Amino acid sequence: MEQRDQWATKIGLILAMAGNAIGLGNFWRFPYQAAKYGGGAFMIPYFVALFLLGIPVMWIEWVEGRYGGKYGHGTLGPTFYLMARESVKPRTAVIFGMIGGMLAFSVTSLLNGYYLHIVGWSAAYTYFSAAGSYMNTTSTYDFFVNYIKNTPQVLLFWAISVGLLGIAVAQGVSKGIERWVKVMMPLLYVAAILLVIRSFTLGSPVKPEWSSIKGFEYLWEPRFSDVTWESALAAAGQIFFTLSLGMGIIQNYASYLGPEDDVALSGLATVSLNEFAEVILGGSIAIPIAFAYLGEEGIKSGVSLAYLALPNVFIHMPAGRFFGSLWFLLLWFAGFTSAIAMYNYLTALLEEDLKIDRKVGSAIVFALYFIIGLPIALDKTLLLLTDLDKWVGSYLLVVLGLFDIIVGVWLFKPKNFWEELHKGSYIKLPEWIMVIIKYIAPLYILILLGKNTWDYITNGTITMSQKYLEYLVSDEALISTTTEYAKKMVIESRILIIFVLIIGAIEAYLAIKKKYGEELEKNEVIIKV
Repeated sequence: MEQRDQWATKIGLILAMAGNAIGLGNFWRFPYQAAKYGGGAFMIPYFVALFLLGIPVMWIEWVEGRYGGKYGHGTLGPTFYLMARESVKPRTAVIFGMIGGMLAFSVTSLLNGYYLHIVGWSAAYTYFSAAGSYMNTTSTYDFFVNYIKNTPQVLLFWAISVGLLGIAVAQGVSKGIERWVKVMMPLLYVAAILLVIRSFTLGSPVKPEWSSIKGFEYLWEPRFSDVTWESALAAAGQIFFTLSLGMGIIQNYASYLGPEDDVALSGLATVSLNEFAEVILGGSIAIPIAFAYLGEEGIKSGVSLAYLALPNVFIHMPAGRFFGSLWFLLLWFAGFTSAIAMYNYLTALLEEDLKIDRKVGSAIVFALYFIIGLPIALDKTLLLLTDLDKWVGSYLLVVLGLFDIIVGVWLFKPKNFWEELHKGSYIKLPEWIMVIIKYIAPLYILILLGKNTWDYITNGTITMSQKYLEYLVSDEALISTTTEYAKKMVIESRILIIFVLIIGAIEAYLAIKKKYGEELEKNEVIIKV
């Protein structure tokens, strides 16, 4: 078996894994989700979901990744096949491999396809802040709309971001990704800490009852009576998004570990760094700063908090150009270190399954992201992005999380999983953790999926009903448009999703058959490491 690239240092691995988890979800998505669902009323189910869902699935994905890496695989199709055959025959195991490969390929292709545009927005707004481009505008909304309508400008900042990603991935794991995150992650933390310090020195610049401290209290004051079914589900969904679960990219990074490298403690370290960035830093920047200038209602502006509400704050804040530049540079670093993991997954797929040179593979992935990203850039309403996010960023990754448990624990066999989790580990986990992993975590995911599915049925999301189209046009469209145009974008989104799922399933089957074809033919395990 040929030698695969591995992480050069332990700190490099932890920073890369943390960078993978620490993304726009921490500094962009978390603040608006927390504000939308009542601050302290959101944080209660958030921490419940972290301990009963986030940490267990994180451990599962680390184990899956290192196990697949032992056989030379960094992608989910072959890894799921190898683990599933511990309980079922190869011809049945290949079905689970196809499901895993299909879901991971679709998430890393489609989610990153639109996520990279938001990374591009962050790069653009870093420049706009430094140049003072929006400082004299009368409407930050109009400024953003004009930017989105300027397709060459959108593609320029997209290309800068994705081009740098391609360069980093082409250089390999230890000489590329690891070196980049060793620079970016410390700078990200420094920028975040400076913004936190500034947020707590703002005082009450607009009204006495509006202050950054009040914003901090809004987030941290526990309001048990305000916890709702919606806030609990939103919190669980945020845990999936923020920890990069259900994407296949944790497994990809973990596949570059040695067979005895610790995964139990490393998994906890990754979660800890992510939660520090999200809860302590992310929760202490956007919400307190916005609260000081906009009040409680102003922080509930949803997805537009980072790119519409906060620029309006920076216009009126002393040294606003500097802190605006720092904020968007922070978002760009966070988005970059997450996007690089999804980029590397697809490059590894080409390198390992099709034996394409890494540099060539990186260029092919760039072309793929351009093909997927161009329709998103051309859609000035962001309706295509919105529908893709509903299915890929909020649904498919949860489905993959469920299969993580089905394959990585139950089919791999709980005893094997527990032994694999502790192989080379510096810590011994208590036995009751296994109860959470085997029963509570999958039940949690089933409830989350069940409620989301029911919502999609009743809201007409699945059937593309007039109700859903009107919702998109009224609440989601950046520029006023018609339901006819919305339907066109939704149909385009669904065709793209189905096409990518089919390609992912076929690729996973061919990758498995290429190496384990004799096993499938004889329907018995032959290759065992």
